[in-house]
Amino acid sequence: MLYNNVEKRLFEKPIINIESGEFMEKINIHGVYINNITMQEAVEKIREWLGADSINAVYTPNSEIIMQAQRDPELKSILNNAGMLIPDGAGVVLASKILRTPLKEKVSGIDLVKNLFKTFSGKNVGFYILGGRPGVAEIAAVNIMEEYGKVKIKGYHNGYFSPEEEDRIVDLINQSGADILLVGMGAPKQEFWIHRNMYRLSCKVCIGVGGSIDIFAGKASLAPETIRRLGFEWLYRLIREPRRYKRMMDLPRFIVLTIKKRIFKK
Repeated sequence: MLYNNVEKRLFEKPIINIESGEFMEKINIHGVYINNITMQEAVEKIREWLGADSINAVYTPNSEIIMQAQRDPELKSILNNAGMLIPDGAGVVLASKILRTPLKEKVSGIDLVKNLFKTFSGKNVGFYILGGRPGVAEIAAVNIMEEYGKVKIKGYHNGYFSPEEEDRIVDLINQSGADILLVGMGAPKQEFWIHRNMYRLSCKVCIGVGGSIDIFAGKASLAPETIRRLGFEWLYRLIREPRRYKRMMDLPRFIVLTIKKRIFKK
């Protein structure tokens, strides 16, 4: 999978994965093509990749990241060439309904990772955790192993390293023998890092997990389940982290853009 001439590969119709022959439906949300899948389907696809001789990236675009992609063509290219884009956020699912191309369900990054831990606990599948402040990934690894039993954490490293250290980090990941790499550097930094390095990695799957490492380490918390189901997780985060208000302005912009597209059918 190469990141070349990506704009030529964007279609209005569902996309077929030529390698596997599998029909891979994708929904166009403002030029970002989201896989129309359920949580179970996402887990099964990753299980399938673990038995293949290739490496695939999984990204978790929400409304905010899709708006970033409107301003950054390179980010849009990277997203659209991922092995899988899951609909991380109620806003993305709502937009798909407004555009009359409804996604099956929200598949958040943190929930996907939790499901992977449950699925591969006690199995011969290893994870590497990359991201967070110094010491956070280590705490997250301990907490994950305590909560999910026999999950194999092959290694961890914080996300604060210089470009000169990148080769060493790649070597550490490869030496660990991990199958799944969880990269939590925040978007879009983690997407660019995976894009730049994935073909030097020996693991099978790279997943951008945002702030999930902080959550597993107990340094941050998810919104209560009721709030998440209602789609107000963004409000919960804004109340807890008011410094995010400038970034959160992309949410109303996203909805306005979606309504305009529905009205004018652009």
